[in-house]
Amino acid sequence: MRAAPTILHLDMDAFFAAAEQASKPSLRGKPVVVGGLGPRGVVATASYEARRFGVHSAMPMGQARRLAPNAAYLVPRFSFYRSISEQVMELLGRLSPLVEPLSLDEAFVDLEAGGVADDSASARAAGERLRVDILATTGLTGSVGLAGSKMIAKIASEEAKPDGLVLIEPGTERELLAPRSVRILPGVGPATGEHLRRAGMTTVSDLAEAGEDELVRLLGRAHGASLYLMAQGYDDRPVVAERDAKSVSVEDTFDIDLHDRVRIRFEVERLAERCVGRLRASGHSGRTIVLKVRRFDFSTLTRSETLRGPTDDPSVVREAAGRLLEAVDTTGGVRLLGVGVSGLADYTQEDLFAQAGAGAEGAAASDSASASAPTSALVEGAGGDAAAAATGASAVASVAPEAPEPVERHWAPGHDVRHAVYGAGWVQGSGVGRVTVRFEEPGSEPGRVRTFAVDDPELEPGEALPLVGRG
Repeated sequence: MRAAPTILHLDMDAFFAAAEQASKPSLRGKPVVVGGLGPRGVVATASYEARRFGVHSAMPMGQARRLAPNAAYLVPRFSFYRSISEQVMELLGRLSPLVEPLSLDEAFVDLEAGGVADDSASARAAGERLRVDILATTGLTGSVGLAGSKMIAKIASEEAKPDGLVLIEPGTERELLAPRSVRILPGVGPATGEHLRRAGMTTVSDLAEAGEDELVRLLGRAHGASLYLMAQGYDDRPVVAERDAKSVSVEDTFDIDLHDRVRIRFEVERLAERCVGRLRASGHSGRTIVLKVRRFDFSTLTRSETLRGPTDDPSVVREAAGRLLEAVDTTGGVRLLGVGVSGLADYTQEDLFAQAGAGAEGAAASDSASASAPTSALVEGAGGDAAAAATGASAVASVAPEAPEPVERHWAPGHDVRHAVYGAGWVQGSGVGRVTVRFEEPGSEPGRVRTFAVDDPELEPGEALPLVGRG
């Protein structure tokens, strides 16, 4: 714990939704919901206007639509959000060498380590300058919390929302926490909160009065002891500049349960390819391959296989994931699949031929069975990704490929487009062979709406435009 509030927590305000409103003048001041738009989609972020209707993050999209039927529902543009996040993290890096990102829109900063603050006045000044710089650089707002510990700084930034700054003086932590719900403490989720409620503890002061021994009895040694310290307002966790990745994984949730075993196998292979892509991008390799399967009844199974050495070979990961799939019963249907690699290393085992061939006999049998399946069953799962489809189709290499039929272009709501005549715009919606586009840019007035055929040759996917003009 510090004697000065030199730990800063930044949380961008409704980040995804705010970025969409800033880039789309017609949506400013209106309810916007960003997330998966399929039957099983969930809300990633809701604008403050949408929150007034009760919409919040992690809510099923169907429920959100019932609460706010007139909101704009958009598919996320993660590359766009990532580019803004990089600008924000660069600003944080100017304050201190110790910046601990928690997500694209959230981070801790050790102001003392950067030499920019050593008391309340200098810390507040640094926080205010940061908010001004973020707005000038990105056009978006962020809320800042300042305190002597990470836990209290995060609570302060939550109180500062939206677009504010709250500084909590060291020494006032217990008074601040006492009347709050136990859910305000890190590590207390719905299950732990309910467990504590049944024991008669609903506020932080209840935890402090119960004592460490009682919390250890209820929650176990590690969790109970740490929770007791936090209830006293004590948190000595340092700001950590870099976190070592423990695993790399990807997963997909399907709008309709998958029953076809060939299709499921193809999806696993496609996920393995994507996972290896992320693994290589991070500069790692890994020894343990993990398969995650969520079945029709929401039961989730995890299977893993540890190799003799770390690898980033897509064929090795693909085959290992396939072998793990053989041990899972998917008869009733599958709603989610995931492939991950853990046991990461920063080098790759050179000789993994034996690993690649370990399941060759089983794979050959699987290939033989797949070869008799219709090619269309595999292409259906490609989701428009030609590279993934080509990889997944390796299981039917013995079948002569047929000329693919033209695929109707898909236009996702909220995504950028450019028209040869009308310029930059974004997709408002599409269906029955038509796509509706609103033509406007971040610095323009709300634009006009026009409708085109989905295959209009003058309409192409576009690039996200910067929210703040570059000189």
